Amino acid sequence: MAKPSEVEDRPLPALPSLGPAEIGALAHLYRAEVYRGTVWRSRLDTTTNWSIVTLGLALSLTFAAPDASALPLLLVGILILVFLFIEARRYRYFNVWRERSRLMETRFLVPLLEGRHAEPAWREALAHEYQAPRYPISTLTALARRIRSNYVYILVVHMLAYLGKLVEHPTPARSAAEVVERAAVGPLPGWLVLSGGGLYVLVWVGLALWAFMAGAGPDADDDAPEG
Repeated sequence: MAKPSEVEDRPLPALPSLGPAEIGALAHLYRAEVYRGTVWRSRLDTTTNWSIVTLGLALSLTFAAPDASALPLLLVGILILVFLFIEARRYRYFNVWRERSRLMETRFLVPLLEGRHAEPAWREALAHEYQAPRYPISTLTALARRIRSNYVYILVVHMLAYLGKLVEHPTPARSAAEVVERAAVGPLPGWLVLSGGGLYVLVWVGLALWAFMAGAGPDADDDAPEG
């Protein structure tokens, strides 16, 4: 009788080659993963559109009259942050389906098109993805990528609109102290509101720069898919 250590050291039997039925099933599986990725990719656009629409509404309310409050622009920043987290969560799901379809493309379809044999390890890797699903990227990475792709532009418009409101309305400001005074919200002094806004902007910009410097591959919005 073989010892347990000897059994563990034995090489695993070679995987049987794929027949027409298995290849057909794999084609349906690939189609399903691509469809899942397409559905979740479209959901990313939905949350981005929500952010743009809410920002546009806040701009309309804030600039409706010279004496209109800048508070809607502050409140919409919270909503945009919520939409960003929702979009980052959806982006993580999207990467699950994208990684599986890319695995089949690079490990099976590419060798097939090049006329060479595919390495059997890809089937084990794909099976493991279904047995133990995981997120390919972290929440922080997802946030950074979505900021870099779309939300950094929303942030620029948001920031310029808020500062423009403080500087120009109700009358053009004559000094920086007057701008700070106009930024006050209820009992909160203007310097505190502007400091919080500055920290808000720095975090967003820092995440965008981190995503750019990390060089983790193209984003979902790029023409080239992530391999």
